[in-house]
Amino acid sequence: MSDEIVVLREFLNELDARFASTVLEANGIPSQVLADTAGGAYPSMALVYPVRLLVRAEDAALAAEVLDTPADAPAEAPHDDTPPAA
Repeated sequence: MSDEIVVLREFLNELDARFASTVLEANGIPSQVLADTAGGAYPSMALVYPVRLLVRAEDAALAAEVLDTPADAPAEAPHDDTPPAA
């Protein structure tokens, strides 16, 4: 297991980064948000220093796939042609 951490994505605001982090965590992928906005006092600093979403290098490919999958993508489920009971 490697301890290498990589930047998966960069965001202009912490809210979007934290949302993406939550999606990854819900899929079992540990992540961390790195923001330098002076403790929220200067959120515009994200224009110069983007908010970064960090993951382990070994999780990067799966994490990118999870974030690139549309939320409304149909789940893989068996097709059932049985009509509903009346």
